[in-house]
Amino acid sequence: MLLGVVVCVIIAFIATYLGGLQRVIGGPMIGLFIGMLVANIKPPEGDFKDGTTFAAKKFLNLGIIVTGATLSFKEIVGFGASALPLIIFNIALALGIAYLIGGKLGVSKNTRTLVGGGTSICGGTAIATLSSIIEAKESEMAYALTAIFLFDIIAALGFPYLGRALALSPEQFGVLAGTAINDTSSVVAAADTFDKLLGNLSMSASGLTGGNLAVIVKLTRTTMLVVLAIIFTFITINNKRKSLAVQGINGSSSSIDDGKNESVGKIVLRVFPWFILIFVIMALLNTIGVFPESTAPFIKKASKFLVTTALAGVGFKINFKDLFTKGIKPIMLGGCTWIGLCISSMTYIFFIMTK
Repeated sequence: MLLGVVVCVIIAFIATYLGGLQRVIGGPMIGLFIGMLVANIKPPEGDFKDGTTFAAKKFLNLGIIVTGATLSFKEIVGFGASALPLIIFNIALALGIAYLIGGKLGVSKNTRTLVGGGTSICGGTAIATLSSIIEAKESEMAYALTAIFLFDIIAALGFPYLGRALALSPEQFGVLAGTAINDTSSVVAAADTFDKLLGNLSMSASGLTGGNLAVIVKLTRTTMLVVLAIIFTFITINNKRKSLAVQGINGSSSSIDDGKNESVGKIVLRVFPWFILIFVIMALLNTIGVFPESTAPFIKKASKFLVTTALAGVGFKINFKDLFTKGIKPIMLGGCTWIGLCISSMTYIFFIMTK
């Protein structure tokens, strides 16, 4: 079992290194695919498999907790606050599209939630966080991550040139990239390309470049992960409460109402994802400045490394054949939600920002 955990950690080191060589594909996604590659060459068995499962679950929760220390509600002040209405609308839009179209495609409810949340918030981090809350299967998580990854790459590579072709201002590109590209590393990559394409023209009236503004909007959007995590925590608790009440959780044939009245407290204690509470506390502590700025780079690297280790463990659960058969519909769904966000953001840019 220890060997399984160690292998996932080694994969995380390799993925982190490869992720640092370029800024389009982040280390966590590379870790997922390396885990999948190794697992399909030699499928894990016995205690080794248990070790990869341990890494997938425990390191994921720990990584989410540490991620909380990288978030700050102060990010929504200023330019980020101006994009907040669009960010909130896009979250509702992405989840709505995911549930509506995903239902027609026959995609599981958990996968729909992960695709919608990942597209609207911050890609892999949102998917990892929500998967722990809603207790999604490793396969559902992998399908959602793959769907997000493909369209994230398209956006990161194409948006800078699209912005140049459409003569977008630095503020307009900041909103487009910040709201319609998923992973933070991809936003940074696209922003850097846009700034290089425009040179001095990329400077806004506030003295920030289009790339700077894109990152500010993205950080504001990432902060909304705290809100989404809390919402789905209560949804999950309520669903569990209803399910257990119907089953007669007291071991009798008591009515649903009796089950609700007598077991709410126990149900909350049993199903509440306590790591989310610590996650929120860490975000609040970071907001009030408990963590020195000098520790921010280390905390960000630590959170990403822990999530990368977890995704390497998730990769050991995925078969390539299943990914390209059962995973096709989630990928199609990811495309639909991403296109929906692109249309929404472009509409905001040309009809709201230009007024």
